[in-house]
Amino acid sequence: MSTSLEAARALLAEHPVVDGHNDLPWALREQVRYDLDRRDIAADQTGHLHTDIPRLRAGGVGAQFWSVYVRTDYTGDQAVSATLEQIDVVRRLAARYPGDLRLAYTADDMEAARADGRIASLMGAEGGHSINNSLATLRALYELGVRYMTLTHNDNIAWADSATDEPRAHGLTAFGREVVREMNRLGMLVDLSHVSADTMRHALDTSEAPVVFSHSSARAVCDHPRNIPDDVLERLPANGGIAMATFVPKFILPEAVDWTLRADENMRAHGLHHLDTTAEGMAVHRAFEAGNPRPLATAATVADHLDHMREVAGIDHVGIGGDFDGTAFTPADLADVSGYPRLIAELLDRNWSAADLAKLTWQNAVRTLRGAEDVARTVRTARGPSNATIEQLDG
Repeated sequence: MSTSLEAARALLAEHPVVDGHNDLPWALREQVRYDLDRRDIAADQTGHLHTDIPRLRAGGVGAQFWSVYVRTDYTGDQAVSATLEQIDVVRRLAARYPGDLRLAYTADDMEAARADGRIASLMGAEGGHSINNSLATLRALYELGVRYMTLTHNDNIAWADSATDEPRAHGLTAFGREVVREMNRLGMLVDLSHVSADTMRHALDTSEAPVVFSHSSARAVCDHPRNIPDDVLERLPANGGIAMATFVPKFILPEAVDWTLRADENMRAHGLHHLDTTAEGMAVHRAFEAGNPRPLATAATVADHLDHMREVAGIDHVGIGGDFDGTAFTPADLADVSGYPRLIAELLDRNWSAADLAKLTWQNAVRTLRGAEDVARTVRTARGPSNATIEQLDG
């Protein structure tokens, strides 16, 4: 493995990772209310965060989609304002660390940041609740730099079904389809992680541009509703999009699914949100784990998903979306953002070629964003901003 690890690091020096999803902004909100002096990511933040600049560099990360997620119990204007606060902290991070981070809005910006030795910093909104049923708010988020929106998070919204809620719309409503069309017109990627399989299919039926799964793996390998069914993976070549495999153990390791359900229930029994990764929340998690040993995922577990996703969708339609700082637990040998070389080494040992790995880490994600930009240029010549409301379209 040592030889493979050296080869992996050399490959990442040429073709760094574009990671589709990192929840550092929410972790900073939860832990220190955005006090960047208390979580100076120029220094090692092991013990507090999965992410800091030294470990991003060690991991060979060349571009990061920072999630500007807010919880789904934030609704209406509260969800919008909290999303704006998340956007603000990403912009503050880029301003505070200009030698390492550079805001990126286009595929060309990603390439330019890489050429200059910076980590391209993009933003993705995680959940359509962040726009409060307003296409004008969607446009405002785009103007502030958001380049994908995950249509739902863990709960249904008025116009789209989530993977982890009871079906209500059975996919997208008429307004939901209009949201997708407006995202196409803007050049904002439609992110289908977290959505139900029917929502995935409706979005693919509707979208004129490539879509993204920013942090989802293969349902055929681990039968969890957060993962992507094969019939959806099979549609990515025609769409031009990308599925970015996640590292979250409860989504990738079948043995971890039941364990996580019990761990989540334990969190709720202690009066905590099951996604709480504060010091208090993690203490409860660790106490549970001490009496209930956790099944451990590894880089090989992630590689099993990537092998399958490559087989079904093709090498041009796979990527990586770790979900660091958005999960309490990580694979044993992918504990933080420094771990990507170990995944690449595992894939090298499985005879993935350097050309294939360059697509996985960098080229596919850049091409997908560029594809959305190309579609937007064409669509904008045919139609202007949509003024539709949910009341008009959904009644």
